[in-house]
Order: sequence, then structure tokens, then C-alpha cells
Amino acid sequence: MKYLVSCTLLLLLISATAFAQKEDKQLTALLRPYLEKHHGVAGIYVHHLKKDKYVAINADTLFPTASTIKMTIMVGIFDKIAKGELQYHQPLVYKDSLLYAGEDILGSFKSGEQITLDKVMMLMLTMSDNTASLWLQSLAGGGQQINAWLEAHGFVNTRVNSRTPGREANRTALGWGQTSPREMARLMEMIYKGEVVSKAASERMYRNLTRNYWDQEGLLEFPKEVRTASKNGAVDGSRSEVVMVSAAHGDFVYSIYTKNNLDQGWERNNEAWQLLRQVARTIWNYYERRDKRVPDPGVGQF
Repeated sequence: MKYLVSCTLLLLLISATAFAQKEDKQLTALLRPYLEKHHGVAGIYVHHLKKDKYVAINADTLFPTASTIKMTIMVGIFDKIAKGELQYHQPLVYKDSLLYAGEDILGSFKSGEQITLDKVMMLMLTMSDNTASLWLQSLAGGGQQINAWLEAHGFVNTRVNSRTPGREANRTALGWGQTSPREMARLMEMIYKGEVVSKAASERMYRNLTRNYWDQEGLLEFPKEVRTASKNGAVDGSRSEVVMVSAAHGDFVYSIYTKNNLDQGWERNNEAWQLLRQVARTIWNYYERRDKRVPDPGVGQF
């Protein structure tokens, strides 16, 4: 009963906070046409922390997470560390049974080789290594324990589906995980503010998220001097990105998701990836209007 009351109060607090914020109608008007002309379903949530204004377009619609679900796996690991059940630098032993077929770095290890947990974490976040991710999901107690943490902290839409008993139908419909743009942006913001597990854990999580190898979409639209934390995801019919940006005139977070994409190609000109870049460019130019730098036309070729 106390648990239900706590969850209800938490949800009311979140709702009250959202109600206190004001919609940025000008930025909404700039972004909406890009999302509406996308051949698929697109949703976005943007929050400027200093102005406390937001954009919400299909922000509470369910989307496949693809690899952005790895942020919740990271949280699950740090929750275990806080409980004394894991150590961040503890040695682990890789086994062939952990292999998830693909181009993963960890999957190239020989059975019996040692690697520390923190390095497995970096492979999951930086390279989006699936073998590392599924290993960490198991170490975190599986999808059920990660989902329990999410539910206890007011996340209604965000869940791990893969290898999670009782969520087979969700797995079929939405893949490894599911979320909404508003919730994934909220998780990133909570990490940035030091509100996930502990301040120390949040700081480590944030620093880890600043080292994204996959920086060819929205991240490429921000000046190289600007610090960003991010996680992106991509499967054939869905491309997504959640980004925290430390900008001169105020930090902001945004989360953009797509699904049912008509263009399922993997070339750089994929429609959804172009959308991610256009949205990032629009948000930056709107918030940082004094930035007169003109991007080099060669940016993005490497």
C-alpha cells in the first residue's frame, strides 16, 4: 500500500512539474513540419533547463528504443552497485555462451578472457556493443529488475522487453525495449542533474554518455567545442537519439524517436537520419542564435 501511495505521489509531482513548464510554441512551430513530413511516425520532446520551456510532439507515444534502452541497463547496474551486489571495477570472465552474433568487440574475445565491469559498460555505451549490453542486463538482475526500478521512479512507458518474462508480446511489437520521447529525455535529464541512484553514480553515468562513437547524426550538428551526452538507437524501421547539450545560453535535452519508417536503408541519406540532423540543427540555431559559425561543408565525410 505504501508503495502504491509513493508511486501515486511521484506521478502527481511529475505531472505538476510538467504543468508548471511552458510550451515553447515558436520552436514547436519550427520542428513540427519536419516531423509531419517524415514517412513514418516521429515524436520529440525538448526541454530547455534554464528557460524551463518544452516542445512535445507525439511525446507520449510509444516507440521502439533500439539501443537507447541501454541507458536503463546502465541504471540497473549502478542500482546493483549501490546495493553492494556489484562493484564497478570488478573482474568478469567472458564465456562463448554470452555471444550475441554481430560485429561486437566483446564478441571477439576468447572464452575465459577477463575484462572488468567498467570496460564492459563502456563497450555497451560507446560502441553500443550488444554482447556487452545483454551481459550487463543479466548482471543487473534482468529486465524485470530494471523495469521495477523504472516503475518505482515514475516511468510509465519505458520498459525492457527482450529476455523479460511476461513481455513477449511487447518484444514482438517494439523490440528490445520501449519508451516515449518525454520519458527518455527525462531519464537523461535526471542523470545530468545527479538524481539517478546517487550524485556520484549519476556523474559517472553522465561522463560515460559523453563518449559516443556513433556521432554522425544529431551530434554532428553541434560545434565540436560543445559538450554533449547521448545515446542513439537504430534498427531497420526505427532511428532515434537522446541528447543532453551544454550550451552557452543554457543547457537543453531532447529526445527524438521514429518508427514505421518507409526508408529502411543504411546509407547516410536515410530519411530518418536526415530528420535527426535537421532537428538538431534547428534546435541549436534556435537556442544559440548568436552563434554565427558556418559549418565546414566537409564535416561528416569521416
